[in-house]
Formats: sequence, C-alpha cells, structure tokens
Amino acid sequence: MAKSLNILLIEDDTIELLKFNRVLTTLKMNHKIVEANNGEEALLILKEKKIIPDIIILDLNMPKINGIEFLQILKNDDYLRYIPAIVLTTSNNYKDVKECYNIGIAGYVLKPLKYEDYVDRIKKIIEYWSSNELIPQ
Repeated sequence: MAKSLNILLIEDDTIELLKFNRVLTTLKMNHKIVEANNGEEALLILKEKKIIPDIIILDLNMPKINGIEFLQILKNDDYLRYIPAIVLTTSNNYKDVKECYNIGIAGYVLKPLKYEDYVDRIKKIIEYWSSNELIPQ
C-alpha cells in the first residue's frame, strides 16, 4: 500500500511550485509538501529537523545555493545523506546529469513542456517513492 510522503520541494519559480501542488491536488495525492525557494532555505529547513522529508525534489537552477551545491552539502551530511533526492529540471546538459549522479541522486527528471506530460511524470515519481521502503529519520 502506498504511504503518504513528506516531500521537500526546492524550487524558486512560483509557477512551478503552483503547478506541482496542482498536480498532487488533481490526482488526489495527500502528501505533505514543504517548500523552499532555494538551496539555502532548504538547508535551514533540514537543520531545524522539525520535518525530515522522505524525499527531496529540487530544481538545479536556483539563486543563492544552486541545486548541485545543495546536493553536495546534503550528501556530505551523515544524517541527511540517505534522503532520496530527485532532480526535476529543464537542464538536459550531460555535464549536469553526470555531476548529479556522481553526487548520489536518486533520479534526474526533465520538466516536459506539455502539462499532460508533466502530470504523468510527477505521478510516476510520487507513486514510485510512496511504494518504496525508505529509511526512517
């Protein structure tokens, strides 16, 4: 049975935040979303340890601390390194993909242009991770 997830969504684009939340609402997926506008804000949320996410979904292109810098910090933390991080981005740059997998991400998903394709990708990501056994925090 699929479980409800605590998801840390790191995205600086308000439209993308709204779109992601709209997909979960439309699909009637009851997961708790905690939003951060950049890597720096996400690190503050994680350091507070009020809510430790089951998964992290993040964009790469963000101000302050970008996605790759955030991932390097996350994966070097003995407590947080086991949280699956999924990159959701427009960058199909091979260098970005390779760097992210070298750091230890759980997945790299391109944001499609068509909304229907976006809904399909988000649905698959959430269904996959809500049926996985995750390390309790």
